Amino acid sequence: MADKGNNNMDGKWEKEGGAWLRSLVEGYLEGYPEKEGLPSLWRTPLISFAAADDHRFPLLREIVGEDHLLPRDILAEGRTVAAYFLPFREEVVESNRKGQEASFLWAKAYVETNKLIPKLNEHIKGILNSEGYTSAFVPPTAVFDKTTLKSIWSHRHVARIAGLGSFGLNNMLITEKGCCGRIGTFVTDLVVSSGEKGEMEYCLAKKGTPCGVCQRNCVAEALAKEEFDRFSCFERCLENGRIYKDMGEAWVCGKCLVGLPCSTVGRKK
Repeated sequence: MADKGNNNMDGKWEKEGGAWLRSLVEGYLEGYPEKEGLPSLWRTPLISFAAADDHRFPLLREIVGEDHLLPRDILAEGRTVAAYFLPFREEVVESNRKGQEASFLWAKAYVETNKLIPKLNEHIKGILNSEGYTSAFVPPTAVFDKTTLKSIWSHRHVARIAGLGSFGLNNMLITEKGCCGRIGTFVTDLVVSSGEKGEMEYCLAKKGTPCGVCQRNCVAEALAKEEFDRFSCFERCLENGRIYKDMGEAWVCGKCLVGLPCSTVGRKK
């Protein structure tokens, strides 16, 4: 068991903790579909880290909303914020390209990933506890104000700070494995080196290359104006939720994520 009072051990964890946590996330996901009787819905995940006292976290109260939580609101003794991306397999992505409604497989992947993320976070918490550390997390959904549709903990923005990717014109995070997938986060008192992360830009349009496919693909026309119309977007998601009500809360659409140059891979250049 790690001894948090042992500086040498803490130094070891700071250097090796990122690789260790990455192996925990990858290992859990690898065996999850068979354990849960599910088809294989995900590719190998990505994970990245930020210091809990990173100066950019307070800025989210201006960017996202004044009630946005800080890492130490989630875990008072938090030292590190971990963000991971669970990319959907290409068949999930391709299934959602046709029609106005979200595909069955896309809705299934969304619902099952929302079930997976808390289980994965609890799994990691248990292992951290066994090593003398702890963690805490916010659920992947239902943490937003129903009147403003703004989140009190934006996993996308947190992941951006952790260096997991950059935002596209569709307001979704584009990672090196694209934008089709789900993001999970947790805060831990384990110190993990965040490493040197230069500024990245995966959105072709923001780099000056003609694109805008995500805007044209939006069936709710939520991206047609200069400012994102989150209410039109959410209404479309609710419509799909009614179609797939037997699955649970399938409040999803994803048309602005599929059929893009960045759907399954992020291009830095």
